[in-house]
Amino acid sequence: MKLEEIYDLAIEMGIEGDVRGEDELKKKLEEAEEEYEELEGKDKEVFDEQRLKNPFQDSRLLYGDPDTEVERILTGINIDTGEIILADRLSEKEKGIDLIIGHHPRGIGLNSMYEVMELQKDMLAEWGVPITVAEGLINKRIKEVERKIKGANYNQSLDAAKLLDIPMMCLHTITDNLVESFLTEKIEDENFDKVEDVFDFLKDIPEFHKARKYNAGPDILVGSEDNRAGKVVVEMTGGTEGNKESYEKLAEAGVGTIIGMHLSDDHREKVEENHLNYIIAGHMASDSLGLNIFFDELEKKGVEIVPCSGFIRVSRNQ
Repeated sequence: MKLEEIYDLAIEMGIEGDVRGEDELKKKLEEAEEEYEELEGKDKEVFDEQRLKNPFQDSRLLYGDPDTEVERILTGINIDTGEIILADRLSEKEKGIDLIIGHHPRGIGLNSMYEVMELQKDMLAEWGVPITVAEGLINKRIKEVERKIKGANYNQSLDAAKLLDIPMMCLHTITDNLVESFLTEKIEDENFDKVEDVFDFLKDIPEFHKARKYNAGPDILVGSEDNRAGKVVVEMTGGTEGNKESYEKLAEAGVGTIIGMHLSDDHREKVEENHLNYIIAGHMASDSLGLNIFFDELEKKGVEIVPCSGFIRVSRNQ
């Protein structure tokens, strides 16, 4: 496959898995096109033209000729300078790496990550929170995240990839959308009674099962196995943690159990205050599941996947 074909497929799959729907994301692309057409001079020079076809600001083709033929991809959850050097060493050992794909954003993808948090408004609305309330909660949190990431060394690993001339891509919300939609569809076919039933459901998923060997699999962080599950939702996309005040609104909307990747202490306290159950499925395992859904499609087309940096490769093509 060509590098651009891989990127285009990722965008297509990310759109298919997005709670906002294809029409809403097409509007975002049209808005980007209108913004671009109105720019002139230096402002137009610095415009991120990938916005014209990719509505996920934290997922980007960071470096490489779009026509590059790709046969083998090194991929991991975090791609830093060490992984770039690893790719170069593998190539020296005649295990040529044509492309590096990381999950967590780098380069402009990192600096723009706060913009994908708009998705969380629609997630909350899908779970029963009024959209006006959801917008108020998430808008505040977006500003917090924007301020936090402004000091990041965003191009550290990307600079290494450029020096060694290795194409590089990051796929964050795109593959988070895939894991969220995958689990949500499966949950719709289940009839959970207690939290224990949800817990057992997660343990049967290969990525989560493998993570358990490293004590990094599913865990009931808030609540107990004997609690009634109530309405179960999956909170695994939207850039980063949302507004901790959202849990009160979710409880009011009838949510009983949340499945997430991870939960910070200040969010955990709010979950407890509002008598919700919270199961973390495992960060690396959850990210791996989303990547695997995408890589299965590349594997079908003959592309070899070389896992590193915490990525748990599970193929569903057998």
